[in-house]
Amino acid sequence: MARDVGVGAATPLRVTRALSLAAALIGWSFVSPRLPTGWRVALQAGVGGLLVSVTRAPLGLSPPRLWAGLRLGSVTGAAAAGAIAATTAVPPVRRSMAGRELPAPVPAWLLVRIPLGTIWAEEAAFRAALARTGSDAFGKDGGRLLQAATFGLTHIADARATGEPVVATVLVTAVAGWLFGWLADRSGSLAAPMLVHLAINEAGAIGALTVARRSRNESR
Repeated sequence: MARDVGVGAATPLRVTRALSLAAALIGWSFVSPRLPTGWRVALQAGVGGLLVSVTRAPLGLSPPRLWAGLRLGSVTGAAAAGAIAATTAVPPVRRSMAGRELPAPVPAWLLVRIPLGTIWAEEAAFRAALARTGSDAFGKDGGRLLQAATFGLTHIADARATGEPVVATVLVTAVAGWLFGWLADRSGSLAAPMLVHLAINEAGAIGALTVARRSRNESR
């Protein structure tokens, strides 16, 4: 079931709105890491909700679309989490995880920062708000491409901070953004990409914690 996006003929105003929102999200990605963690999480979650309200983006978080989103998101998320867990056995991946500085405290990272400051904030901003304004300006496919490309570009600062290859990070996250957008459109609910995004991030975080703990034990 596809979401209602209210697509109409492209106009200069619609194009300007879509590109301005994309540019603002990219700019914010360079500013937010400089903020205190507590402020950053609250602001990102709040901004996501504000963008949804301003753009009137449909979320599909009520039945029957919610059930479709939960079904698709649960199955896809479980597969994604399993794949990520399997990669922790690959030596290069383990070395990369072992060398990362992990956020503290861990419970707040897993239960607040990831679900609210990352998953809700990003899905609301990209798959809901930007997808809506992008679809109004460029059609559904163009809107999905715009939000995916923007999503990839907003990970430049993260890649630099962690020492990951910037171009590869942008490409991988852009592809992920496109897939998240497809999940939202396919199910008609933001619940689908939220569940998959959550599964990926939580599996990666738990994998990094496990590898780091084992590395510390082996070094003793």
